[in-house]
Amino acid sequence: MSRTLSTTPKQDGFRAPGEFEPKAGCWLIWPERPDTWRLGAKPAQKLFVEVATAIAESEPVTIAVSRRQWRNARAMLPDHVRLVEMSTNDSWLRDSGPNFVIDGRGEVRGVDWTFNAYGGFDGGLYAPWDLDDLVASKVLETERMDRYRSALIAEGGGLQCDGQGTLITTEQCLLNRNRNGHLGKEEVERQLCDYLGLDQVIWLPRGFAFDETDGHIDDLCCFVRPGVVALSWTDERADPQYEIVREAEDILRSSRDTRGRALKVHRIHHPLPIEMTAAEAEGVDRVDSTWARPEGNRIAATYINYYPGNSVVVVPQFGHETLDRQACADLAELFAHHRIVGIENSREILLGGGNVACITLPIYAGQKQS
Repeated sequence: MSRTLSTTPKQDGFRAPGEFEPKAGCWLIWPERPDTWRLGAKPAQKLFVEVATAIAESEPVTIAVSRRQWRNARAMLPDHVRLVEMSTNDSWLRDSGPNFVIDGRGEVRGVDWTFNAYGGFDGGLYAPWDLDDLVASKVLETERMDRYRSALIAEGGGLQCDGQGTLITTEQCLLNRNRNGHLGKEEVERQLCDYLGLDQVIWLPRGFAFDETDGHIDDLCCFVRPGVVALSWTDERADPQYEIVREAEDILRSSRDTRGRALKVHRIHHPLPIEMTAAEAEGVDRVDSTWARPEGNRIAATYINYYPGNSVVVVPQFGHETLDRQACADLAELFAHHRIVGIENSREILLGGGNVACITLPIYAGQKQS
C-alpha cells in the first residue's frame, strides 16, 4: 500500500540521493506514440530493448507498457525484464516519474511533482498529459512506497542532486513562466529544499540550445559523486553550446557545495547538434497538439545523458567514432568499478527529444546508517 503524506521529506528526515548511489531497480516506459517516435516507434523500441537489457545486467528492470503493446514488448524483451501494464501519454519516465528520497533507516519514498508535459499550453510538447501526471503515483503504488505530492511543476531531468544536500538546476527550466515563474526564485528554492531534503541550490542560467524541455540540466552536467561534476563540453566556436558550457563551467567552478567543497569539473566533449533528415521527419505523425519535428530540426547531442547503474554505465553513442570512444574512456575513468556500455545509434532516442537518462527512472535502494 502507498500512502500520500501531508508532511515534506525534509521534515521527515529524507534526502534525495545522487544518481550514482545504490539502486534497487530501474523503470522505463515502452515507446509507441507515433507523433513523437518515427515509424510507429519501431526503431526506438529496438533501442529501448538494448538499454533495458544493458541495465538488467546491473539491477532489475521494469517496463511500463500499454495494453496495445504488451504482447509485442513481451516478445522483444528478455524474460527477466518485468512488464507492468500502464496507461501513459509518452515515454519520458525520468520526467513524469517520481523523484525518490531516502532516510537513514533504509526507507525509500517518492516525490510526485506536478507534470505538465514541459510547459502545458505555453510551449509544452504534447497534450493531453493527464496520464503522465498519474505515472509517479502508479509507480509508487506498484513499488509500495509512500508518496509526497508537490504542486511544484518539475521534472527529474531538470534536477541534479549530490546526495548530500546540494542541487544543480537551471533557471531557464524551473523559473520558466510555463513552470513556476509566478512563484519567484526564492519560493521555488524553498520548495525544492523541502521536497528533496536540500540545503543549497546552484542555479545555472540555462541549459543546452535546442533542448525542447526548456533547459534540463541532464544534457549539460551531472554529479559523478559529491564534489565532482561531469560537464558536457565543446571547443568548437561554431557549436551553439560554446558559450553555454563556458558560462556553466564558470559558475560551477566558483560554487561551493553544502560541505564547503569547491566543485571539481570534468569536461566530456560532445558532437555538434544533430539535424533531422527528411526521411526521419516523414516518419513522424503530424499532430497539432504535439511539438513539430520537421526536416532540419536540430537536436542537442550529449554523452552526459547516461545512466549509471550499480555495475554498468549506459552511454549514448552518436556514430562519431572519435568522440564516442573518448566519452566512454572518460566515463571509464570516472566510474572505475563499472563496465561502460555504449548504445550504438542512440540517435533514434534522440530524435524523440531525449536520450538514455531521459527514458530511465532509477529506483534507489534503502540505506541503513550503522
